[in-house]
Amino acid sequence: MTLEIREGCFSYGGQPVLDHVSLTAGPGDLIAVLGPNGAGKTTMLRCMLGFLHWQSGDSFLDGRSVRSIPPRELWRSIAYVPQARSFTSAATAEQTVLLGRNAHIGLFSQPKKKDIDLVHELLDRLHISHLAQKSCAGISGGELQMVLIARALAAEPKILVLDEPESNLDFRNQLIVLETMTDLTRQGMTVIFNTHYPDHALRRANKALLLHKGGQAQFGDTHSIVTEEHIRNAFQVRTVIGEIETDERIYRSILPLDLAAETAEIAPDTHRIATVSMILQDGEQAMQVNEILHEYSQYLVGRMGLPYRKAGVHIINVTLDAPQSEILALTEKLGRLSGCSVKATYAVGFQPT
Repeated sequence: MTLEIREGCFSYGGQPVLDHVSLTAGPGDLIAVLGPNGAGKTTMLRCMLGFLHWQSGDSFLDGRSVRSIPPRELWRSIAYVPQARSFTSAATAEQTVLLGRNAHIGLFSQPKKKDIDLVHELLDRLHISHLAQKSCAGISGGELQMVLIARALAAEPKILVLDEPESNLDFRNQLIVLETMTDLTRQGMTVIFNTHYPDHALRRANKALLLHKGGQAQFGDTHSIVTEEHIRNAFQVRTVIGEIETDERIYRSILPLDLAAETAEIAPDTHRIATVSMILQDGEQAMQVNEILHEYSQYLVGRMGLPYRKAGVHIINVTLDAPQSEILALTEKLGRLSGCSVKATYAVGFQPT
């Protein structure tokens, strides 16, 4: 199932908020929507889902205009989690999550055991089982956010859309939500989320939509959108994107330095020689690795792979002569494979001829 925005435009009071925004989301995509306050992130989601009408352009679900799809049919495929607000209902967290099953249960039917079991499974998955019998009116904003995410997942959608899902959440619960979104995309679900955290986009999303004040938008692979130059131009903040090494892999992270001017010169893409090393926990992943490496075949200098039967893993090393952006893109794609540990080691002092 594919969700698209084609040349979407929207204005408030004659002032453009979204100007010819385009986006394509397919199965397995985890898409982050970034931008400063007032850039139209929530407005974009609401237009995409048909709550607001595009002034030109449109949203499409498998080629059909979202506005032409009957609501019950639309919401069997898509689940939407808005920003958590105050909740006045006396319903418990368990009852609230069960509401997400409405499209499957039917108007005059009672929930079956499988519905109740799914609710409990989701409460466990999001680590909120202790809230099951608590009134949603009496829990914190962060706890309510987790309950609303569980309610959306109870609908078993093919596409999940979340508006700032990390808002009001502490460090641990942010990680739970991010891990859940990543797991869902590995299972083939499409996930689109607004965020105020460029780090979350950089580490989790395979695609990103960056909105600027005034309507400009950039969409593409995360490594090409979430860059120091683009962040500076959108947020007027000077940043450094660096690398943090762990035992399993190297993570990229964004460090804000100071306020910056509205425009920045784009630095050239440095050419590098690097060896990318992978350890695969499952030999079946080799086919996925081969498909990804084929995309970068023009840069490959050499490759070596061998099974380490004693540990039950497969080790693959490839050497590339490529622009650094392409090496980063390759390591990010490989790093999103479940059970794949990956690191890149760069040659020192290499000067391209």
